[in-house]
Amino acid sequence: MRLYDTHCHFESCNENDVLEILLRAKEAGVESLVAIGGSEELNKAAVFAERVASEHEGTPSVRCAVGYDRDQIGKARIEIPPSVTPIAWGEIGLDYYYSADTREKQLELFAHELEEARSRNLPVIIHTREADDDTLALLREIPSRGIIHCYTGTPESARAFLDAGFYISFSGIITFRLADNIRAAAAVVPNDMLLIETDSPFLAPIPMRGKKNEPAYIRHTAEFIAKARGMSLEAFAELTYANAERAFS
Repeated sequence: MRLYDTHCHFESCNENDVLEILLRAKEAGVESLVAIGGSEELNKAAVFAERVASEHEGTPSVRCAVGYDRDQIGKARIEIPPSVTPIAWGEIGLDYYYSADTREKQLELFAHELEEARSRNLPVIIHTREADDDTLALLREIPSRGIIHCYTGTPESARAFLDAGFYISFSGIITFRLADNIRAAAAVVPNDMLLIETDSPFLAPIPMRGKKNEPAYIRHTAEFIAKARGMSLEAFAELTYANAERAFS
């Protein structure tokens, strides 16, 4: 069985921390994961996690993504070491739940990041919270490819993102008791456009809720969605693994 965690963070982790997290992930069946940036600190941590994995045997395959997310307005251009080739650009996007007052500046940054990804021919990893209409509008202006990560929107918005060609990724939130809306959205996503993630160290799925999340826990989210779709864990893992490989190709 192969599991693919398409979105996890390693901020504030030293080499031993990263290695232990990766070894536990491997033991749980995680064969690949993407270490995600989004700020100066997260970008450096993602690059660092990729390097640690490359220097140790017995870990999952780790690739990094870098970019500037909605609250990184005014940051300098990202400096990527020559030895690093990001697999995607992100996370980037909009969040009006916490910062609706910076809407215009967020839109400006998001547009810049979409253009940066296009110039590099990379898929984007998009964060959108209470901002789906603006996210969709900008994606129509700047056609892109990639992933809507940690999806928490409506089924209607999910269909719109699918129509735009985006994969949709679900985190451990889908296992929460009060997440009927997210489960309804997942139900409209076809098998070939579905991805899973941890968004660790946040959002640990049931039965690990309350603990610090990590890639090994992707198995619980996979089991939950597989059961809802009437699939075996093994078949679901292989399906989402193949989807992730396509999404990041």
